[in-house]
Amino acid sequence: MRSSILACLGLTAAALLTVSCAPTTTGGESADDAPLARQCFNVQQVNNFRQGRTDQVFLRVGRNEVYEMNGAACRDLDFANRLAILPDFGSSSRLCTSDWARVVVPGSASPTEVCRVRISRKLTAEEVAALPSAHRP
Repeated sequence: MRSSILACLGLTAAALLTVSCAPTTTGGESADDAPLARQCFNVQQVNNFRQGRTDQVFLRVGRNEVYEMNGAACRDLDFANRLAILPDFGSSSRLCTSDWARVVVPGSASPTEVCRVRISRKLTAEEVAALPSAHRP
């Protein structure tokens, strides 16, 4: 009897956990409520970059796209003529918003520096136009 009560309690707890993790909808979801699709690029498409704040880098991808990366400040980044971006996971060269990567900056007076960054977002055309010219890649 005791084992059947424990089994019943275990099933009830499992059912409650399943229900508590289930997605809920209100039935009238708008486009604003839908999750944003991750936006991606290949690192080979990056053709320019500029440092914004100390922990911020803007990447020009292709002709018209600009992505923002945030993370630990890399020394010498504001003087760098080049950098390498290496995705943290897998052997793919594709990066998407919310992905983590490493930025490799060849040092001018110090050894090569590696910083960990996160691809935070793709800027809209209006956001790119609003960037200060010193931050616009």
